[in-house]
This record gives sequence, C-alpha cells and structure tokens, in this order.
Amino acid sequence: MNLSELIFEHAKRLPPQLQQETLDFISWIERRHGIYVSNPARAAAQRTESFLAKIAGCLGEDFPDDIDDADLGVDVPRESLE
Repeated sequence: MNLSELIFEHAKRLPPQLQQETLDFISWIERRHGIYVSNPARAAAQRTESFLAKIAGCLGEDFPDDIDDADLGVDVPRESLE
C-alpha cells in the first residue's frame, strides 16, 4: 500500500465533517507549496489568492466581496505621450 492509499484508508474512517477538514488542510498545503491543481480555474484563483495574501499580509473572509466603489480610485485624464 502506497502513502496515498494509506491516507485514503484513514480518511474513509473519519466522519464527513473531519473529512472536509482534512481536505481543507490538504488544499492549504497545496497552496502553501504552489502545487499544481488539476482544475485550471481553481489553480488561477489559488495563484491570485496567494499573490494577494503575500502582498496584503492576509485576506478577510469576505474578500473580494467587501470591495465597493469607495475603495476604488478616481480616474484622472492623462496627457498624451506625443
């Protein structure tokens, strides 16, 4: 039995709530170490979340839903480069 199968056997014995917690932990490890995720859309989201977390230091639980017009800058007309 390889390590993946051993982890699977242990996970099968857990109640659903702890299985979800285990999956969340594995996902966190993947994000932390930049491991490729088979779902391209999710992989892109993880790269974005990871980048923003490094820049901001942390992300709130309601990110990006907490962004509104007050958070956005005002567009300023720019002079021509010519």
